[in-house]
Amino acid sequence: MVDIQELGIVPYGDSLKMMKSLQSQRINDEIPDTLLILEHHEVVTVGPRARNDGIRPPEDYPTEAVDRGGGLTWHGPGQIVCYPIFKWGLRDQEASVAEIITKIEQWVINALSTLNIHGVRDHRMQGVWVDGHKICSIGLSFLRWVSRHGFTINIDTPPGRVEGVAGCGLATDTTTSLSHLGYDVKVQAVKQALLETMPF
Repeated sequence: MVDIQELGIVPYGDSLKMMKSLQSQRINDEIPDTLLILEHHEVVTVGPRARNDGIRPPEDYPTEAVDRGGGLTWHGPGQIVCYPIFKWGLRDQEASVAEIITKIEQWVINALSTLNIHGVRDHRMQGVWVDGHKICSIGLSFLRWVSRHGFTINIDTPPGRVEGVAGCGLATDTTTSLSHLGYDVKVQAVKQALLETMPF
């Protein structure tokens, strides 16, 4: 069983506190696996890889340092954010973080498929890509095999904002949104597709 919580718009700092509390509860089996579905006001989270490489977004973006894997990730309007507070290794005995990332990628690919959008993996970076552009970013942090942080899907983001943030090793404009690629799909439709295809 997964407890699904649709929370609307949540300030990023509040979500960090929420994730840490829920992760501790999940480690102690006080709650079931919990999926938070929400949105954030605009912020670029800066992971250890980006900090180590000295990579930052342009100065007009608000930023927040985080401890999840990966580099820069844009958050803002028109984007779904999913935080799985899951205890992994119980269902199919996931043996590695790479396996978990692959499961999440396949989940997003399956959800997009129900909306007639062809998502794929790409050798350039983990996540899900559509028409040669990255529309889904994944970055997790683990404690005793319980995850926090999660993944984003860019659906109808403000023009130029997510495109102006360069992920580690990627050029600007590589990451974009479905609307920028010409797909007319609503945020609620993507949420529903994720829930209908959730494999956990």
